[in-house]
Amino acid sequence: VQLQASGGGSVQTGGSLRLSCAASMKIPARNAMGWWRQAPGKQRELVATLTTSGTANYADSVKGRFIISGDNSKNTVYLQMNNLKPEDAAVYYCYAEAQIAGGLVNNYWGQGTLVTVSS
Repeated sequence: VQLQASGGGSVQTGGSLRLSCAASMKIPARNAMGWWRQAPGKQRELVATLTTSGTANYADSVKGRFIISGDNSKNTVYLQMNNLKPEDAAVYYCYAEAQIAGGLVNNYWGQGTLVTVSS
């Protein structure tokens, strides 16, 4: 399974971007898909997740500004980012979590996509 992320770019404060992450195939026993981000010198942060049942969860820092959605028919998850702030600048990574044997989970990762926000 490969995840292909796209949609990063450079915007001004208050602008919007939409990230996309497409899986190369349907992921068996998928639990969720979502996005992490990592800014220079900072730890990776979980931004948003979307479970297969449709439950979305967000980091407090993006609540009310970011919206995660998915298209199961396309094995794709999206992240609509609105009212972007300089602190949102980071490399964004999409991931997918799937259940595997023994009650364990496996995480698939896409390549990062860079988001820069200028003030």
